[in-house]
Amino acid sequence: MAWVVLVTAGLFETAFAVLLKLSRGLTQPWPTAGFAVCALISFGLLTIALRELEVGPAYAVWTGIGAAGAAVVGMVVLGDPVSVGKLVSIGLVLAGVVGLNLSGVTA
Repeated sequence: MAWVVLVTAGLFETAFAVLLKLSRGLTQPWPTAGFAVCALISFGLLTIALRELEVGPAYAVWTGIGAAGAAVVGMVVLGDPVSVGKLVSIGLVLAGVVGLNLSGVTA
């Protein structure tokens, strides 16, 4: 169950990063409010997941989902440029997260 909570937290991290961009420096009310809500939910869920999971791999999964998710949403939805380098880098982030998890997560 902790892993489901953690993945959900990572998805909310993706949302808060994208909403932070859409808030234009916290000047747009609705994206700013969405950012704040998603950030609180994300951190809250991460806190719950850390009750059962090791901090290193859990934090890597959380930030990995957020980083990769924000990059993908940026390219697919927000029109950020797509490049082979970006796609390879996203793959490397995900590979690092998997590697950390295969190296001894017990929960």
